[in-house]
Amino acid sequence: MPIDAAKALAAAPRSAEIAWSAKDVQLYHLGIGAGRPATDPGELRYTLEDRLRVLPSFATVAGAGEPGVTGGLSMPGVDVDLARVLHGGQALRVHRPIPVEGRATATSRITAVYDKGTAAVLVLRTEVADAEGPLWTDDARIFVRGEGGWGGDRGPSVRLPEPGGEPDRTVERPTRPDQALLYRLSGDLNPLHADPEFARLAGFDRPVLHGLCTYGMTLKAVVDTLLDGDVGRVRSYTARFAGVVFPGETLRIRAWRGEAGRLRVAVTAAERDDAPVLADTVVAHS
Repeated sequence: MPIDAAKALAAAPRSAEIAWSAKDVQLYHLGIGAGRPATDPGELRYTLEDRLRVLPSFATVAGAGEPGVTGGLSMPGVDVDLARVLHGGQALRVHRPIPVEGRATATSRITAVYDKGTAAVLVLRTEVADAEGPLWTDDARIFVRGEGGWGGDRGPSVRLPEPGGEPDRTVERPTRPDQALLYRLSGDLNPLHADPEFARLAGFDRPVLHGLCTYGMTLKAVVDTLLDGDVGRVRSYTARFAGVVFPGETLRIRAWRGEAGRLRVAVTAAERDDAPVLADTVVAHS
């Protein structure tokens, strides 16, 4: 079996030094659609260095996205075909605001391996700290098609009850046809997002947008429309990738105010009859 669950779970954590600059932050923000319109004061918080604030989802690409999903595939006990891999979900907990420039240590390990029957799910946890202490904790759920069925633990359900009533806010955010080409410069060079031939091998008729690009676009929309544009209010952000986005499509983002300090969010592709894109999505905030 290409995935040896016992070996993967027993492997020692891996640590790496990461660093980022204001230019890395700006490039990430542009990759998720910031700067439209370019002179909007609200957008300048994401693009202009003298007033720059870091959207917490930048954590997923800080240090060029190491270790990221592909890093999880190089862990002991894991040997799979990249064309069978999809990003299943992401959970981020922010311990304090991310500085515009920084150096930190990222420590990663596989914390769970689940058997979903027709697929395996790996949970890769990355904890990042700098000289002042913890910065963020990031869990990536890596879905590997065709690698289940060994009789392992199916794992907990990540499905949440559907939010009731009309959303408190609905916004639409268009993606550009070239958006994946810009976003990949932040570190995720998986050819699924750029190479039509590789995309066909993975079962898609054309390249798809990075799930983490949609993840970042969604958080930005929530911060801008429901959190007064204050990135420092985000405490945690969890989402399940329920479907793909093709570059050029429009994200329809619906948000519901739940219990104190929690927003439920759902994202669909507007042009494909609201096909689900992000589900079971929660933003916890102050």
